[in-house]
Amino acid sequence: MEPLSLEALSARLIDAFPELAGKPFRLLTEGWDSVAVDVDDALIFKFPRHAAGAEGLRREARLLAVVRPAVTMPLPDLKLVERDGLLFSRHVKLKGEHLLASHYDRLPDAARARLAADMALFLSEVHRIEARAIRTAGAGRIGAWAPPAEVARDLEPVLPVHLRGYAARTIDAWLALPSDPLGDTYGYFDGHGWNMAFDHRAQRLNGLYDLADSGFGPLQREFVYPGFIARDLTWRIIDVYERLTARSIDRRRVDTMTGYLRLVELAGVANDPAKRPAIAAHLERWASGL
Repeated sequence: MEPLSLEALSARLIDAFPELAGKPFRLLTEGWDSVAVDVDDALIFKFPRHAAGAEGLRREARLLAVVRPAVTMPLPDLKLVERDGLLFSRHVKLKGEHLLASHYDRLPDAARARLAADMALFLSEVHRIEARAIRTAGAGRIGAWAPPAEVARDLEPVLPVHLRGYAARTIDAWLALPSDPLGDTYGYFDGHGWNMAFDHRAQRLNGLYDLADSGFGPLQREFVYPGFIARDLTWRIIDVYERLTARSIDRRRVDTMTGYLRLVELAGVANDPAKRPAIAAHLERWASGL
């Protein structure tokens, strides 16, 4: 595959869509499976890095075709383009930026409540999607997290001393968890702030994106990912979700799963000193109760 530089991708896009000539092109944060280009703050084009990324992009387009009509939340209307042996996608940009913990900390109560209500409604609608239709579109089983023995081994050289007790308790609690009594569901399982188009001026969520990793998994695992923003948001989403669905979510279970995922992610970057500080900060924040 040719280099996925901004220069090369811009040339490809202008060749395919001459009307884009003269527009500003911006390379977005590069993902594991694809590279995205923002054109004039109006269009997003995603280019897969490899064959697995290409299959993921095709799958995401099929999943969105099922999910978009079933939910209230705005989602990308992904269109696939194949030209001269190159596959990429195109969609109108959902206006907004990432929502990080520092942003959430500054939101007033009304904006926090609205965000939680929007996310809870989205999750409740996603969990009602008919299983056969979404399986036919390509939804499979979500990935399992690394096992505790492996996590503990990889954490040993990088875990701060003051978090060792927390880590041990969290791993023990994780090992003691029974199967999810609410069973499996098709879910988003990626509802963190890096997948949000949040209008910071209006303090409103304008949409979500990146359904490539959605699939079937334990229902209550769905509530782990908002914790990357804030514990407060997690509990608010659960409160609204319970009212919408009459399901009872086990907050202690969600707390344990969220803490364990933080440990998994820190263990995963044990040999990457550039990424460790940010991942360690997420663990510190959750362990401290924020």
